[in-house]
Amino acid sequence: MRRTKLFSAILAVVLLAVPIMVLGIRKKVEMARTLEVTFDYKRQAGPGSNQYAVWIENEKGEVVKTLFVTSFTTKGRTRPGEQPMRGYVKRPACVPVWVKASKAEEQTDKQLDAYTGATPKVDGMQRFSWDFTDAAGKIVKKGTYKVFVEATLFGESDITYSGAFTAMDNAGEIVLTPTLTKDDEAHKDMVTNVKALLK
Repeated sequence: MRRTKLFSAILAVVLLAVPIMVLGIRKKVEMARTLEVTFDYKRQAGPGSNQYAVWIENEKGEVVKTLFVTSFTTKGRTRPGEQPMRGYVKRPACVPVWVKASKAEEQTDKQLDAYTGATPKVDGMQRFSWDFTDAAGKIVKKGTYKVFVEATLFGESDITYSGAFTAMDNAGEIVLTPTLTKDDEAHKDMVTNVKALLK
């Protein structure tokens, strides 16, 4: 009789523990491990456009990692007889939010090269991902972070999308808020359908 009661008690404990364990596993599976940023890009005609940057900041407003910045921004274009000059120096309206936040002027060409890429020559979706590591490749601490997508539409017309999230958030879409410096109807379609998804 005692053995039967003991067995029943053990069985009850096991049966109660299983759902808790399953819930714990499910929660771990749902927790995000990657941030994916996407947007539709449409190449614009003429100079003063087609520049953008994607980056992550911590809650102090410090850039944790730049995922991408267009090559003109960091390298500029040198014509015969001209001295090399970074694009944001030659054209101060070129992704100014990223330039200031990243302290681009304090970075070496080699550091900038690590995340610089060519401006797309064709229209289409652009995709970037963040694996919750910093510029040195180390996993970031728990806390609140912000994702930014900045696009220089034309001249001084600049739009920045930003959204906050935590390193412990479950999978799901981050709400992004756009900030536009100056309207430009002719170039407004350069970057559209901007999304940030924790996966």
